[in-house]
Amino acid sequence: MKKRCAWALSDPLVIAYHDEEWGTPVHEDRLLFEFLTLEGAQAGLSWTTILKKREGYRAAFNNFDVAKVASYDKGKIEELVVDPRIIRNRRKIESTVGNALAVIEVQKGFGSFDSYLWDFVDDATIQNGWKSLKDLPSETVESKRMSSDLADRGFKFVGPTICYALMQAVGMVNDHTNDCFRHMELSK
Repeated sequence: MKKRCAWALSDPLVIAYHDEEWGTPVHEDRLLFEFLTLEGAQAGLSWTTILKKREGYRAAFNNFDVAKVASYDKGKIEELVVDPRIIRNRRKIESTVGNALAVIEVQKGFGSFDSYLWDFVDDATIQNGWKSLKDLPSETVESKRMSSDLADRGFKFVGPTICYALMQAVGMVNDHTNDCFRHMELSK
């Protein structure tokens, strides 16, 4: 039996996410935008709730095509506010559209959203060595810097804790605990 991080032991959807995605380096702008959106949507909710709605988010937001989401108008936002496939929080939905516009500006200035985000960790995964979940921080110097810079560029729902969760999800940090089988796989 594989040893996993303690947070990934109950729900099969969470276990699959842990085993196959969480902490794996992501360098595709579309997928980075997806994770930014999902981490923002998760604020105040459980990650399990978001994972269960992930396919709904993909359908509702054109598979996170940045240009398409950036073109959403008030009518589209009104449709999304009543869409049961996603979290129907107007501020979170509007932030996704605004964040798509901000991603386009970042792409113009940095060549890609990937280049911009990964610069916060000098283009290399930070390899942590936590013994237990209680050792994991909720934010770091890097996530605070990222949060501040994203906010300055007009991004919303990008506080330091959300940014750190994003960093964990997309492999900018390896926060699998030392005893987890994924820690070793991702530290190579």
